Amino acid sequence: MKIIACYSNKGGVGKTATSVNLAYAFAKDGNTVLLCDLDPQGASSFYLRVKPSKKLTEATFFEDVERFTKSIRASDFDGLDVLPANMTFRDFDVFLSRMRNKRSRLKKALVGAGSDYDVIILDCPPNFSTLSENIFKAADQIVVPVIPTTLSERTFDQLVGFFEQKKLPRKKIKAFFSMVQQRKSLHQETMESMRKQYRKRFLQTVIPFAADIERMGQNRAPISIYAPRSQACAAYQALFDELEDVLVSKR
Repeated sequence: MKIIACYSNKGGVGKTATSVNLAYAFAKDGNTVLLCDLDPQGASSFYLRVKPSKKLTEATFFEDVERFTKSIRASDFDGLDVLPANMTFRDFDVFLSRMRNKRSRLKKALVGAGSDYDVIILDCPPNFSTLSENIFKAADQIVVPVIPTTLSERTFDQLVGFFEQKKLPRKKIKAFFSMVQQRKSLHQETMESMRKQYRKRFLQTVIPFAADIERMGQNRAPISIYAPRSQACAAYQALFDELEDVLVSKR
């Protein structure tokens, strides 16, 4: 089982779109996939038309394998299941702060309840917290969308600095540029600068700023379902191919 976290400490960068499209791509490739929605807003659950389980609270998530498993829902797509979020997930940090081995509880919960899956995708809330430390420890790869702007560059610097401060393995971080507008000189300059500074951390794939991606909320489906010939669909497929190569090379 491989655990892939779609994470950014900045909101609005395309994290949920990445989570949904990667989860679908892994399932389409023949894997059994669990998309675990950790964001209490539940955007990825909404995109895949899955309603939350009100019975799965922060306590049962981490301590009740049976309730965790029963809260998993099938999506409309073969091989892709969803653990939907609900608003009690906003209390994860408070609950984790009271637990022993609090920085490894997430992996224990995922291994206990998700052992039947080949891949678990985590759609993560945008913050630094006890939960995010759990995510960093649990994940085999941390996929980070970065908009090529000054503020996004700053938040990525903060993420790398956090890993250094906590002595976490930076090799887990696999960033890519998201919502890119090729005509903007700022985007081009920022991508060039960040690739030079973090050349081992960035994948080659670039996800464009595209109306087809914005329509995911209307269509409530992965982009390849309703826009299979689009530039955005090809970009997400390239992201999947590149990420899969990284995972295979680690086996």
